[in-house]
Amino acid sequence: MRRFRWWWGALVLTCVAVLVGFFVFSGPGSKNGLPLPRKGPPGTGPLTVVAMGDSTVSGEGAGHYTPDTDGRNGDWCHRSTDAFVQKVRIPDVTARVNLACSGAPAEQVALGGVKQWGEQSQAQQLAGVLKNHRVAAVVIAIGANDDPQFSAQVSACFKAWFTAGAPSCSSVLRTTWRSKVDAMVPKVVNAIGDVKKVLAQAGYVPADYQLVLQSYATPVAPGIPADLQNLNGCPFRTDDLQWISTTGITTLSAGLKQAAVQSGARFLDLARAGEHHEACSGGPDPASEWFTRLTLHLSDLGQTDRAQHALQESFHPNAAGHAAIADCLSEFLAVRDGNATCLAGPDGKLHAVPEVVNR
Repeated sequence: MRRFRWWWGALVLTCVAVLVGFFVFSGPGSKNGLPLPRKGPPGTGPLTVVAMGDSTVSGEGAGHYTPDTDGRNGDWCHRSTDAFVQKVRIPDVTARVNLACSGAPAEQVALGGVKQWGEQSQAQQLAGVLKNHRVAAVVIAIGANDDPQFSAQVSACFKAWFTAGAPSCSSVLRTTWRSKVDAMVPKVVNAIGDVKKVLAQAGYVPADYQLVLQSYATPVAPGIPADLQNLNGCPFRTDDLQWISTTGITTLSAGLKQAAVQSGARFLDLARAGEHHEACSGGPDPASEWFTRLTLHLSDLGQTDRAQHALQESFHPNAAGHAAIADCLSEFLAVRDGNATCLAGPDGKLHAVPEVVNR
């Protein structure tokens, strides 16, 4: 009899526990007695996409720079209203924030005291954005301004064309380029880690947002008209053009993909995004080009504070290039997982071609 009473008492207690659990977990945040997964990013404010990184993200070369980043108080970040982040299309996203800055190294994207043109860490700026925005995607492009110093290498190639008898820039870079890219990788990984840290501190979990690292598109390529292979457009030696558009850009992309894997980011490869649309590829009609040619703002030469930036736009994606990248990025973000490559389709637009994973 005592055994029966003990069994009956245990059954009653179990039923009470189940009922209490049902009422605790049932309600606005649950379904069938189970907690519902959170829908989208936490916090308040508009659903937002954020761009971070260097000149290829800020909009250098696209023109229409915001006044505060076009030299005011020494700020030359050159954030353009035509940058791809302003054109990307993501369902339900109504706000776009561009934190990128021309010339930014990975350390300026990371947390810390490194500044670029007077601007503080982009990760710290992101923390401010998270206070009144719900961030659905963060797109980053960094690395070229670290050990590879890609812009400096392009300048070196220009000097090689200009200096008769000097060795080609690619002949020197062939022996050092891979080691420069290898040294870049941990710096990119660290910067992405700091971005993730800022999001986590604001209450985000990985499922709340997409994190994308993209590579760089080739700005120049061989096969351009001879009358433009000079100061009229693209002053580079043919062997240097060949190296930049093949080994140079593909090795850089491979390093960035490695950084994406190590940091848990999705990877969007732009190495071939500009094929047949490189600077000077259009000959007498540059309308089909997605990159600026050698660009000198003569009006800036008369102003001491602007003169040193008169060539800053050269060989960067122009407004048409940013629009093309936005098409590819929009497709990429719609899929939500995996890696992809931006390639031109039969319609002439860039499309995100998913990476084939061998199993």
